[in-house]
Amino acid sequence: MPAHALKRPTLLALCACVLVAQSMVAAVNLLIPQLSSSALHPSHTQVLWTIDAYVIVFAGLLVPAGALGDRYGRKGALLAGLALFAAGAATSALATGPAELIAGRGLSGAGAALITPSTLSILMQLSAPEHRVRSMGAWTLAIGVGGAAGNLGGGLAGQFLSWRALFVVMVPLTAVLAVAVAVTTPRTVRSARSNPDPLGTLLLTAGLVAVLFGIIEGQTYGWTSARILGAFAAGALLLAAFTLHALRSAAPLFDPRVFGSPRLRAASLGTATAFFGLFALFFVNSQYLQGVKGYGAAVTGVAIMPLVIGMAGAQRLATRWAGHPRAVIGAGLALIGLGLLGASTADASTPYAEFVCWLLVISAGAGLSMPALTFGVVTSLPAHQAGLGSGLGTTARETGAALGVAVTGTILSGHTDLAQGMGPALRTVAVLVLAATALVVTGLRPRGRQRSTPYGGQPIMTWAPLRKETEAGPTEVLGPS
Repeated sequence: MPAHALKRPTLLALCACVLVAQSMVAAVNLLIPQLSSSALHPSHTQVLWTIDAYVIVFAGLLVPAGALGDRYGRKGALLAGLALFAAGAATSALATGPAELIAGRGLSGAGAALITPSTLSILMQLSAPEHRVRSMGAWTLAIGVGGAAGNLGGGLAGQFLSWRALFVVMVPLTAVLAVAVAVTTPRTVRSARSNPDPLGTLLLTAGLVAVLFGIIEGQTYGWTSARILGAFAAGALLLAAFTLHALRSAAPLFDPRVFGSPRLRAASLGTATAFFGLFALFFVNSQYLQGVKGYGAAVTGVAIMPLVIGMAGAQRLATRWAGHPRAVIGAGLALIGLGLLGASTADASTPYAEFVCWLLVISAGAGLSMPALTFGVVTSLPAHQAGLGSGLGTTARETGAALGVAVTGTILSGHTDLAQGMGPALRTVAVLVLAATALVVTGLRPRGRQRSTPYGGQPIMTWAPLRKETEAGPTEVLGPS
C-alpha cells in the first residue's frame, strides 16, 4: 500500500472509531447515582467494577492486540474490535444483573483494545511521511474529544434518559462505524515478522492486569492491604517473567531492550504524565461542577466541552512546530501542570468563566504535547510493528490515567468533602506533573547519533517527525545509549 493512500474519509472514519472507544472510559462515571439506585441493585463494589472492568481489560490487552493487528491484518482487527465493542454494549444494555453488566463492560474493553492500536497503525501505514504528524495530531485530538464526549453523553443519559440508553446508542453507532471502515479504509500489508508469541502475550497481559488492578482498586481496599500488595507483587513477577522470556525467545512479542532508548523512555513517561494530569482533572471536574457549583449532569457535560477547544487550537501549533519535539513536549506538559495549579484555587465562589480559563490552559498543554509524544512512542519500533508501538503508547496513556484517578481519589479520601480536598489533590498532581516534565525534557536531550539494531539487525524508525523517508522503508534511528 503506497504511503500517500490516506484519504480524508478514511481519516475521519478512523478518528471516529477511536473517539467512541475512548468516550466509554469516562461516560459511566456520570451514571453512578442512577446505577446505584437501579433495579439491578448493585453493591458499591459492583458499581466500581462496572466502571473499572472496561479500563482494566482495555489497557491490559492493548499490546497483544496491536501485535495481532500487525500479524493478521489491521483492518480485520479494527472490524473485529468494533464487533466486540458492540456486543459488549448490547450485553450491558440488556443486563438483568450486575454480573452481566460488568461482563459487557469487559467485552467492550476488549473491543476497544483492538480498535485503538489498529486505527493508529493504519494511519501510520497510509500517511505520507510529511503528513504523519498531522494525522497523529488528528488521532490524538479524537482521543481528547472522546473523553469530553463521554462526559457529555453520560451526563445527558443520566439526566434525561435511562442508564441503559448510553449502551443502546453504542450498538447502531458502532455498526455505522464498521460500515464506514469497510467502505473507506484499504487493507494494509500484513507483517509476517510480527510474532503473536502466546506465552509472552499471556505473561505480559496478566502482569499488566495485575498492576492495573492494584492501581485502580488501591483506594478501595487500602494501599497496604494484602490484596493490593499481592496484586503489585504478582504483576512485578509476571512482567519480570515476560522480560526473561522475551530476551531468551527467538521470536518474542517485542524485544524489551527497546526501552534502552532514553527517548522512548522519555516519550512513554511523558505520555503517562499528560494523562495522569488530565484524568486527575476529569475525576474532580464533574464532582466539582455538580457537587460544589450545583450544576445538573447534562450541564456538567456541556461545561466540560471547552477542553476540546484548547486541544484543537494547540494541535495546530503542535503540527507547525513538529520539528522541535523537545520544546513542544516540555511546554505542553508544563502547561498541564500550571493549569492544574490554577484549577486547584477554584471553590464554590469561583466564576465558571475563571475556571474555564484553567481548563483551556490544561487542554492546550495536552493538545501541544500529545502528537509528538505519540509519534515518539509509535516510531520507536520498526515500521512493521506499528500496531504494537501504538499499543505500548496507549498502555502508557491508560496507566497514567489510572494513576491520576488513584492518587487524586486517595488524597480526597483524607478530607471531609470535595470542597476541602480538591485544592490539595490538584496541587499534589500538579507538582508531580511538573517534576515528571523535568525528567521527560532531560530524557529528550539530543545525543550522539548511533545505529541501533535491537531487532536482529533491523534499524528502527526515526523520531524526528519531519525527516524524509524513502519508499523502501524508514530511516535509521538514534539508538539506545
